[in-house]
Amino acid sequence: MNNIVVIYSLISVIIISLISFVGAFAFFIKENTLKRIIMYMVSFSIGTMLSAGFLHLIPEAMETEPNTLFYVVVGFLFSFILEKFIKWRHCHNPNHFYKEVHPFAYINLVGDMVHNFIDGIVIAASYIISIPLGIATTLAVMIHEIPQEIGDFAVLIHGGFSRKKALLLNFFTALTAVVGVVLGLYIGSSNTWLVSFLIAFAAGNFIYIAASDLIPELHKEETKLKNSLLQLLFIVLGILIIALL
Repeated sequence: MNNIVVIYSLISVIIISLISFVGAFAFFIKENTLKRIIMYMVSFSIGTMLSAGFLHLIPEAMETEPNTLFYVVVGFLFSFILEKFIKWRHCHNPNHFYKEVHPFAYINLVGDMVHNFIDGIVIAASYIISIPLGIATTLAVMIHEIPQEIGDFAVLIHGGFSRKKALLLNFFTALTAVVGVVLGLYIGSSNTWLVSFLIAFAAGNFIYIAASDLIPELHKEETKLKNSLLQLLFIVLGILIIALL
């Protein structure tokens, strides 16, 4: 393996991992103000997740894997089973930490870890082909990650994590990109099935989180027409931004 490819790949995923700290802006917002805007940020996250799943991940996986939709269902069902397990832990674990945090926040962390892991594999595969392609791919991932990380941070805050804990957890999940790039450099571009499966699996995670967890939260939190329309606007904004990247 060319050392320059390894160096470029690792530097790229480290930079991308640092983007997870974009949520630090919340530390400069008053608590009451953050509570007022958090549901719009969650709405934005719904849009980015649906757009990433349906418009980017699924079509990308279908280019090389005919069983893509089956793997999407596997990812969807995995999230369902994981949430059931977390809710069971809520009922049977006396630890107060589990009582404070909604299950969907944990599901979001798992989905984000898988997504970042895939980003690492894709970046490594791109650098193996050529340095310019690797740089272009890194820039594309960086642009894509900024709105995604803002949405993820909002989901963790709404799910019950403190600002500090949400920021740190967002960063730790981002570090799975480093694991992905190491695996990508090891397997090269030979195992296309694994990459396609993970992409489709991540799409299933995103669709489950957006449709089964976050959208019901919007219905529960808001009934006023004006605020509901603003939520819809932010969902559409999230869809458009990811679709145009």
